[in-house]
Amino acid sequence: MTTGGDERRRLPGLEGPLWRALLVFRIAALGYAAVLMVNNFRHYAWPPGGFVIIVVMAVWTAVSSLAYARPERRGWPLLIADLAVAAACLLASRWIVHPAGLGVGAPTLPMAWVAGPVVAWAIAGGRRRGAIAAILLSVADVIVRNGVSQATLNGPVLMILAGIGVGHIARLAIDAEARLQRASELEAATRERERLARGIHDSVLQVLALVQRRGAELGGEAAELGRLAGAQESVLRSLIAAASPVPPADAATDLRPLLNAYASACVTIAAPATPVLLPASVANEVAAAVGAALDNVSRHAGPQARAWILLEELAERVTVSIRDDGDGIAEGRLVEAERDGRLGVAQSIRGRIRDLGGSVSVSSVAGNGTEVELTVPR
Repeated sequence: MTTGGDERRRLPGLEGPLWRALLVFRIAALGYAAVLMVNNFRHYAWPPGGFVIIVVMAVWTAVSSLAYARPERRGWPLLIADLAVAAACLLASRWIVHPAGLGVGAPTLPMAWVAGPVVAWAIAGGRRRGAIAAILLSVADVIVRNGVSQATLNGPVLMILAGIGVGHIARLAIDAEARLQRASELEAATRERERLARGIHDSVLQVLALVQRRGAELGGEAAELGRLAGAQESVLRSLIAAASPVPPADAATDLRPLLNAYASACVTIAAPATPVLLPASVANEVAAAVGAALDNVSRHAGPQARAWILLEELAERVTVSIRDDGDGIAEGRLVEAERDGRLGVAQSIRGRIRDLGGSVSVSSVAGNGTEVELTVPR
């Protein structure tokens, strides 16, 4: 098989339906040929031959269909044998059906059934291989009919068009699936990079930022240490790479205790009296997003800023609102922070909730604080 064939074997999800469609076509074409033969065999030069050819066609339909069902057998030996059997059944019409009738457009014994190998060649190798099979069978059709005329030209033309058309569609569909597979791999890699970015932001980057601020406040050698920490923070932000995913847990977990862990003199939590159950992986990610939001309150609204957390449980979703009384967020600040590699909101909050199939809403008015609303589906 060619390289294209090797690629198709790696993508059986699309190739399988094409071969099954070919099987349906073969059976339908066989039934049509049998009906025509039963209606016309009395006028044949050798009537018993019509039944013989129909039996051969039925047997080969079963054999080839079973063979094509196995991807490793769809090579040249089967394709050539398929074409040879169809050509033999077509050529047999010359001695079984009256030659005079064939010359003026009378139907051959296999009729549309001979297009089966053309479609098989087109699926296996694209429009070029499909056209080759169609041309070879068209030559056999010309031999059977003792030449080419307007009445006998329709069949060969339709076969060639079918070979080219089916081959082109098969090639486009298989190439599209390959591109979709590559896009899915890229999306998975991007999500893993974002997941690691959230973890780094929640730990290492925050520590480096703290060292940088404290060093600047202390001055002297501590200031130099803070400067180095700041430089390493910038380098680390640019070197976030992909990592293996952490399998999610399926056990139901009450979200309330995870949020209650953030309660303090400056953080007030309001939650339902009954458990708010979510899968453990979802609950942990929501709690981590809330922690990132509170960290932003502490860093940007000041250590004395107050925050309020409201947990609401509805039939189809769970919502967590984090509101503070800080100075608010200046317009365009979040976009600028994401562009500079500061991923507190973009990844630690929005990225987490987005990966859970939820949404994040951030509303802020200068001087009146900020409210972050996290919504995840049940």
